[in-house]
Amino acid sequence: MPSAIRLAGLVVFAAMGWVISEMIIPLMPEGTNPGAFSIYNAILGAILGWVMMKPAVTRSPSGPLGAGITTAVALVFWGLFFYSLIEMIKQSMRMRYDGPVEAVVNIFQIMMEYGVMIATPAIIITALVFGAVGGIFCGAVAKRWP
Repeated sequence: MPSAIRLAGLVVFAAMGWVISEMIIPLMPEGTNPGAFSIYNAILGAILGWVMMKPAVTRSPSGPLGAGITTAVALVFWGLFFYSLIEMIKQSMRMRYDGPVEAVVNIFQIMMEYGVMIATPAIIITALVFGAVGGIFCGAVAKRWP
């Protein structure tokens, strides 16, 4: 059901997905075409902000800060997972795996590689600050428009 908290979460975490994506693009290997990378991450952030923020914010009065940081971490995790899954599918189309188990295990290896690539202080701090401010903002919205 639409609510002001869900809308606030959608906007804040879509912006977070966009900003962090723009910070990641220069870290990608040279010659990589980012395409709609920022748009996809903004959509993922919007979905997670919509789904995760209202239940977490309304559970407890001290929940907004933690809910925002949790949503930020979830955005990073699911972004890494989906892009690793896409990379695994590309590699499987090139017949790089001996079986399905090796392909599934490689998703997590690719996630680790991507995680190390983006684990810069600027990105980590931006994600945490966006999550904290987004959570506090959604908490304020919850108090104003329940």
